[in-house]
Amino acid sequence: MDGKKTILIVEDHTIVREGLKALLEMDPDLEVTGEAEDGHQAVKLAIKLEPDLILMDLAMPRMHGLQAVREISKRSQHSRILVLTVHKDEEYILASFKAGAQGYVLKDATHAELKMAIKTVLSGKRYVTPDISDLIIDGFVEGRRQELPSSAWESLTPREQEILKLVAEGNRNRQIANLLCISPKTVERHRANLMKKLNIHNATALTAMAIDKGLVSI
Repeated sequence: MDGKKTILIVEDHTIVREGLKALLEMDPDLEVTGEAEDGHQAVKLAIKLEPDLILMDLAMPRMHGLQAVREISKRSQHSRILVLTVHKDEEYILASFKAGAQGYVLKDATHAELKMAIKTVLSGKRYVTPDISDLIIDGFVEGRRQELPSSAWESLTPREQEILKLVAEGNRNRQIANLLCISPKTVERHRANLMKKLNIHNATALTAMAIDKGLVSI
């Protein structure tokens, strides 16, 4: 790397953020120039500081990390984004790269691996933690990812897509029922049907699917 590279740390836990800063600044080639504790702050600082690299957690208050990645990718062409998270789910990984991240590393990584991930991303390459299959990301990035059969997605009714959107926005069944003026049992039935059709069995995966299909505005 030529010259000292600037880093913005996005992490809502103060003790973790301070630990990362101390760890990173042990490297003479790196300088932490900003810290953000939520997604909105991350976007503002990314635009203001234009750091070389943004170390981004996903579980963030006010604005989810995926939304922040998407916004930063649109507004700050200079900064590269390395996701640092506890999430090993394929849906999170694929959604992160689709949103604009260049790297994905787990929080249980060693200092040596984090350093390697940072330098790899700063060099213009992609990085994926070894615990995650490279084939998953390569297939997604190269456009070879096995797509959900169109018949499965197209089989969702307008109501099921509406409920999928509301689930992805963080609403619980009772809240969805109130918004749509239907019973919670009806929401449960629609939700079960769409999960069966998509072969998806948890809210995290549903959220990633909604983002992937553009149902959630970010």
